[in-house]
Amino acid sequence: MADTPRLKVKYQTEIVPALVEQLGIKNINCVPKLEKIVVNMGVGAAAGDSKLLDAAMNDMRIITGQQPCVTRAKKSIAGFHVREGQAIGCKVTLRGDRMWEFLDRLLATALPRVRDFRGISPKSFDGCGNYTLGITEQLIFPEIEYDKIDRTRGMDITFVTNAGDNDSAFALLSALGFPFKSK
Repeated sequence: MADTPRLKVKYQTEIVPALVEQLGIKNINCVPKLEKIVVNMGVGAAAGDSKLLDAAMNDMRIITGQQPCVTRAKKSIAGFHVREGQAIGCKVTLRGDRMWEFLDRLLATALPRVRDFRGISPKSFDGCGNYTLGITEQLIFPEIEYDKIDRTRGMDITFVTNAGDNDSAFALLSALGFPFKSK
Protein backbone atom coordinates (compact mmCIF):
# COMPACT_ATOMS: atom_id res chain seq x y z
CA MET A 1 0.00 0.00 0.00
CA ALA A 2 1.33 3.40 -0.94
CA ASP A 3 1.99 6.08 1.64
CA THR A 4 -0.74 8.51 2.59
CA PRO A 5 -0.58 11.63 0.37
CA ARG A 6 1.15 14.62 1.95
CA LEU A 7 -1.79 16.98 1.46
CA LYS A 8 -4.22 14.52 3.09
CA VAL A 9 -2.02 14.31 6.20
CA LYS A 10 -1.80 18.11 6.32
CA TYR A 11 -5.61 18.32 6.06
CA GLN A 12 -6.14 15.88 8.92
CA THR A 13 -3.49 17.30 11.29
CA GLU A 14 -3.40 21.05 10.59
CA ILE A 15 -6.34 22.21 8.49
CA VAL A 16 -9.22 20.54 10.37
CA PRO A 17 -8.31 22.10 13.76
CA ALA A 18 -7.75 25.48 12.08
CA LEU A 19 -11.15 25.35 10.34
CA VAL A 20 -12.89 24.34 13.59
CA GLU A 21 -11.50 27.46 15.23
CA GLN A 22 -11.93 29.77 12.22
CA LEU A 23 -15.53 28.79 11.38
CA GLY A 24 -16.66 28.22 14.98
CA ILE A 25 -17.72 24.62 14.39
CA LYS A 26 -18.76 22.64 17.45
CA ASN A 27 -18.85 19.15 15.89
CA ILE A 28 -15.68 17.97 14.14
CA ASN A 29 -17.79 15.98 11.66
CA CYS A 30 -19.23 19.26 10.31
CA VAL A 31 -15.85 20.52 9.12
CA PRO A 32 -15.89 21.04 5.34
CA LYS A 33 -13.97 18.45 3.38
CA LEU A 34 -13.13 17.68 -0.22
CA GLU A 35 -15.32 14.81 -1.44
CA LYS A 36 -14.22 14.38 -5.07
CA ILE A 37 -12.56 16.06 -8.03
CA VAL A 38 -14.18 15.77 -11.47
CA VAL A 39 -11.96 16.46 -14.49
CA ASN A 40 -13.93 17.05 -17.69
CA MET A 41 -12.58 17.53 -21.20
CA GLY A 42 -14.99 18.43 -23.98
CA VAL A 43 -13.86 17.54 -27.49
CA GLY A 44 -16.34 19.20 -29.83
CA ALA A 45 -14.34 18.26 -32.92
CA ALA A 46 -14.74 14.58 -31.99
CA ALA A 47 -18.09 14.69 -33.77
CA GLY A 48 -16.20 14.55 -37.07
CA ASP A 49 -13.08 12.58 -36.10
CA SER A 50 -13.06 9.86 -33.43
CA LYS A 51 -9.24 9.86 -33.29
CA LEU A 52 -9.39 13.23 -31.52
CA LEU A 53 -11.43 11.69 -28.72
CA ASP A 54 -8.93 8.84 -28.36
CA ALA A 55 -6.05 11.33 -28.09
CA ALA A 56 -7.97 13.36 -25.48
CA MET A 57 -8.70 10.23 -23.46
CA ASN A 58 -5.03 9.26 -23.59
CA ASP A 59 -3.98 12.72 -22.34
CA MET A 60 -6.51 12.56 -19.51
CA ARG A 61 -5.38 9.05 -18.58
CA ILE A 62 -1.79 10.29 -18.30
CA ILE A 63 -2.77 13.38 -16.28
CA THR A 64 -5.10 11.71 -13.77
CA GLY A 65 -3.76 8.17 -13.61
CA GLN A 66 -7.23 6.77 -14.16
CA GLN A 67 -9.18 5.57 -17.20
CA PRO A 68 -11.65 8.27 -18.35
CA CYS A 69 -15.20 7.50 -19.38
CA VAL A 70 -16.76 8.84 -22.57
CA THR A 71 -19.45 11.51 -22.26
CA ARG A 72 -22.20 11.53 -24.84
CA ALA A 73 -24.55 14.23 -26.14
CA LYS A 74 -27.89 14.27 -24.34
CA LYS A 75 -29.78 15.83 -27.25
CA SER A 76 -29.25 16.66 -30.90
CA ILE A 77 -28.14 20.20 -31.79
CA ALA A 78 -28.23 20.83 -35.53
CA GLY A 79 -26.20 24.06 -35.37
CA PHE A 80 -23.23 22.19 -33.89
CA HIS A 81 -23.68 19.04 -36.06
CA VAL A 82 -24.16 16.95 -32.91
CA ARG A 83 -26.55 14.01 -32.70
CA GLU A 84 -28.03 12.48 -29.58
CA GLY A 85 -25.77 9.79 -28.12
CA GLN A 86 -22.68 10.91 -30.02
CA ALA A 87 -19.36 10.89 -28.11
CA ILE A 88 -18.35 14.51 -27.41
CA GLY A 89 -15.87 14.34 -24.53
CA CYS A 90 -14.49 12.44 -21.56
CA LYS A 91 -14.38 12.78 -17.80
CA VAL A 92 -12.74 11.30 -14.71
CA THR A 93 -13.99 11.33 -11.13
CA LEU A 94 -11.18 11.14 -8.57
CA ARG A 95 -11.75 10.11 -4.96
CA GLY A 96 -9.57 9.01 -2.05
CA ASP A 97 -5.78 8.98 -2.32
CA ARG A 98 -5.79 9.58 -6.10
CA MET A 99 -7.80 12.76 -5.50
CA TRP A 100 -5.29 14.04 -2.92
CA GLU A 101 -2.30 13.19 -5.13
CA PHE A 102 -3.87 14.92 -8.15
CA LEU A 103 -4.65 18.00 -6.04
CA ASP A 104 -1.09 18.11 -4.74
CA ARG A 105 0.35 17.87 -8.28
CA LEU A 106 -2.09 20.51 -9.54
CA LEU A 107 -1.24 23.03 -6.82
CA ALA A 108 2.50 22.36 -6.56
CA THR A 109 3.57 21.85 -10.17
CA ALA A 110 0.82 22.46 -12.75
CA LEU A 111 -0.67 25.84 -11.77
CA PRO A 112 2.71 27.57 -11.39
CA ARG A 113 3.46 26.55 -15.00
CA VAL A 114 0.52 28.59 -16.36
CA ARG A 115 1.70 31.53 -18.45
CA ASP A 116 1.25 34.93 -16.75
CA PHE A 117 -0.26 33.28 -13.68
CA ARG A 118 -1.63 35.77 -11.16
CA GLY A 119 -3.87 33.48 -9.14
CA ILE A 120 -7.25 31.87 -9.69
CA SER A 121 -10.57 33.67 -9.50
CA PRO A 122 -12.48 33.44 -6.21
CA LYS A 123 -15.76 33.98 -8.12
CA SER A 124 -16.15 30.47 -9.56
CA PHE A 125 -18.14 28.98 -6.68
CA ASP A 126 -21.59 27.62 -7.51
CA GLY A 127 -23.44 28.68 -4.34
CA CYS A 128 -23.37 25.21 -2.79
CA GLY A 129 -19.66 25.10 -1.93
CA ASN A 130 -18.30 23.60 -5.15
CA TYR A 131 -15.53 25.28 -7.14
CA THR A 132 -14.83 24.94 -10.87
CA LEU A 133 -11.51 25.83 -12.45
CA GLY A 134 -11.01 26.10 -16.20
CA ILE A 135 -7.63 25.28 -17.71
CA THR A 136 -6.89 26.28 -21.30
CA GLU A 137 -4.19 23.75 -22.17
CA GLN A 138 -3.07 20.34 -20.92
CA LEU A 139 0.61 21.24 -21.33
CA ILE A 140 0.83 22.67 -17.79
CA PHE A 141 0.98 19.11 -16.46
CA PRO A 142 4.57 17.82 -16.53
CA GLU A 143 3.40 14.28 -17.43
CA ILE A 144 2.37 15.43 -20.91
CA GLU A 145 5.19 15.40 -23.45
CA TYR A 146 5.07 18.43 -25.72
CA ASP A 147 6.20 16.50 -28.80
CA LYS A 148 3.51 13.83 -28.54
CA ILE A 149 0.37 16.01 -28.54
CA ASP A 150 -1.56 16.78 -31.71
CA ARG A 151 -3.36 19.89 -30.38
CA THR A 152 -3.88 21.74 -27.12
CA ARG A 153 -7.07 20.98 -25.25
CA GLY A 154 -8.67 22.69 -22.30
CA MET A 155 -10.40 21.08 -19.36
CA ASP A 156 -12.67 21.91 -16.46
CA ILE A 157 -11.75 20.74 -12.97
CA THR A 158 -14.56 20.76 -10.40
CA PHE A 159 -13.76 20.46 -6.69
CA VAL A 160 -16.81 19.06 -4.89
CA THR A 161 -16.97 19.77 -1.15
CA ASN A 162 -19.54 18.99 1.51
CA ALA A 163 -19.56 22.65 2.61
CA GLY A 164 -23.05 24.08 2.44
CA ASP A 165 -22.00 27.59 1.45
CA ASN A 166 -19.30 29.38 -0.51
CA ASP A 167 -17.60 30.96 2.52
CA SER A 168 -16.88 27.61 4.17
CA ALA A 169 -15.65 26.15 0.88
CA PHE A 170 -13.45 29.20 0.28
CA ALA A 171 -11.91 28.77 3.75
CA LEU A 172 -11.27 25.07 3.05
CA LEU A 173 -9.69 25.62 -0.38
CA SER A 174 -7.60 28.54 0.89
CA ALA A 175 -6.31 26.38 3.73
CA LEU A 176 -5.42 23.64 1.23
CA GLY A 177 -3.21 26.13 -0.61
CA PHE A 178 -5.30 27.35 -3.55
CA PRO A 179 -3.68 30.52 -4.92
CA PHE A 180 -6.76 32.77 -5.02
CA LYS A 181 -6.52 36.35 -6.25
CA SER A 182 -7.38 38.89 -3.57
CA LYS A 183 -11.05 39.83 -3.68
